[in-house]
Amino acid sequence: MDKYSQNKKSVKKDAKQEQLDQYRKSNAGKPLATQEGRKISNDSETLKAGVRGPSLHEDYWYLEKMSHFVHEEIPERVVHARGYGAYGEFECYQSMEHVTEACLFQEPGKKTPLAVRFSTVQGPKGSYDTARDLRCLGVKFYTEQGNYDLTTIAMPVLINQDPMKFPDAMHAYQSKQSDDIPTATGAHDRFWDYVANNPEALHMVTWIMSDRGIIENYRVMESWSINTYLFVNKKGVATFVRFVWKPVLGVHSLLQDEAIKIGGIDPDFHRKDLREAIDKGAFPEYELGVQLISMEDEFNFDFDVLDPAKFWPEELVPVQLIGKMTLNRNIDNYFSESEQIAFNPANVVPGIGFSNDPVLQGRLIAYRDAQQHRLGSANYLELPVNKPLCPFHNNQRRGYMRMRIDENEVNYRNNSLMGNTPHTSSPEEGGYVHYPTKVEGHVIRGRSESFNDYFSQVRIFWNSLTPIEKQHTIEAFSYQLGKVKSESVREQNVDLIVNVDRELACIIADNIGVRQPSGTNVPVDTVYPSLSQANTPKYPYTQKVGVLIGDGFNGQEVMQVLNFLESNGVFIDIISERLGNVTGTDGAQIKVNQTFITGSPYLVDALYVVGGTSKYPAKFMQDVSDFVHNAYKHYKPIGVGTSGQSFIQQSQNNNLEGVVFAANNPNFNQDFLNAITQQRFWSRT
Repeated sequence: MDKYSQNKKSVKKDAKQEQLDQYRKSNAGKPLATQEGRKISNDSETLKAGVRGPSLHEDYWYLEKMSHFVHEEIPERVVHARGYGAYGEFECYQSMEHVTEACLFQEPGKKTPLAVRFSTVQGPKGSYDTARDLRCLGVKFYTEQGNYDLTTIAMPVLINQDPMKFPDAMHAYQSKQSDDIPTATGAHDRFWDYVANNPEALHMVTWIMSDRGIIENYRVMESWSINTYLFVNKKGVATFVRFVWKPVLGVHSLLQDEAIKIGGIDPDFHRKDLREAIDKGAFPEYELGVQLISMEDEFNFDFDVLDPAKFWPEELVPVQLIGKMTLNRNIDNYFSESEQIAFNPANVVPGIGFSNDPVLQGRLIAYRDAQQHRLGSANYLELPVNKPLCPFHNNQRRGYMRMRIDENEVNYRNNSLMGNTPHTSSPEEGGYVHYPTKVEGHVIRGRSESFNDYFSQVRIFWNSLTPIEKQHTIEAFSYQLGKVKSESVREQNVDLIVNVDRELACIIADNIGVRQPSGTNVPVDTVYPSLSQANTPKYPYTQKVGVLIGDGFNGQEVMQVLNFLESNGVFIDIISERLGNVTGTDGAQIKVNQTFITGSPYLVDALYVVGGTSKYPAKFMQDVSDFVHNAYKHYKPIGVGTSGQSFIQQSQNNNLEGVVFAANNPNFNQDFLNAITQQRFWSRT
């Protein structure tokens, strides 16, 4: 039994996994058969009139096999096409019954099974994971009162304030229709033309240009609901609420150069990382936080609580942590469990309602239609991954791929033949009741004037970044706008960015070859520490160390280091010139799982430079030196064994910040672990 199978068995199955077990089938050791159960005697040749004759129409097996193949793909999502899923559970920390009757938030310790899907936005299914992009997380809670879908994105602001603008933003963002170029990037004229002419977009775009736009992996992705929902308690009292998932390991990002290179080296980088962590039992964890604003305080802030292009500052609206999500099982079938999973923000349970957030109101209409189109039938909710745990009964019938067999002849209400069942449920019986929001006003197309401050919060975000985060953001703007061919579009964006920060706009203008902007930034000096990733937690747990090693190493020293790192949850990749084993001077053997060709310094978080001997010493020296140079210039920790000192030495051109040597250092193990915990050393030159 492999380690993953053992891991799956060690995790206690929840009710959803037990339900899904009814649909899981293994083909191992079974005879091949048609969908109708007829066993197949030949699966290699089509039926012909003689060995050199034409094929025959009566070849039912070929027709079934090929017909199924050509129909296997469904339309990919128009956005969020590239994604990946997993299963897990949510455990409630504290009762929230004072603000909501939502069943999953009532009892401390209550556990609710769930499924998730992470995704990018711009690229198609075949794009790469590490593109600078908005990322999304959909969580489907399988509660006893039905499915609850909580959809979040990796930044607290949206690109549009009204759903009418969403198709325009996505049309501009995605590849152009003439040549389908470019994919998985917004670095092109059409997108930046949209930004320049729709200033509400600048806030989210600035977040994407920051380190937030290139997350290190899904396990360290913070994500917000963006939209404003309602919590409603049993007394019928409503409270505005926004949700945020906070990764337990903190929030960390790639550098722009790393993200671009990894996209070519390993386009499935984030998918593999998530799957590997779950396989190894290092289950990703995210705490669920809520921000609450009473209905009476709706107008007591300098931002509109219904504006999806504005964040709620944690310093003003504290985040209360109310539970934790743990992802503890990988999917078994990508198509069935990730491609077919369907989310809809309208899927809520009693105790959760909807505010007048205009984008939320638009999403409540759009999602079901999108899923029904993509999955081919209104019966997509009968697919195992979408099916609720609780029983359900209604009068809906027929349609493509109807799996449910309803025995009753009556499928209407009101009726007498079945006692007017299925019957409605009172609120006391769990029936969902919409919050009775008071509505008044003229029918009009427009938006609140309070939405129209496009720059103050962007300025606050910029003020809150550290110097290194600002430098990364400048580089991102310069790279993206530097790809824009239209000088006019480049100038328009600089003229827009100057409202956020004049120095920022002037530096970008110089970098992309346009005139300096006139005007200056809005006069806002506010800083919120919660907006900077510099204040995030840091741990060595699940950080990946690449061990550069050859034969002739100090076996006792190296084994002690590796055992110490693994005991602290650090992942290890043994990298050498060939697969197989490397042998130490004392006969110790270590299995190599990556070579200098198949591995890459971009795919590890730190290096342990052991060195050693090789049949091809010059090539070995060059390969190790390339890894070390790359890790050093990307500010990564480097541990140097006693046999690896020749690969990195102090000079006028470096300061060796974050480089730890084993020679004459009895505390090497802990010092190296501390460096791995730090993750980046920005003061390195």
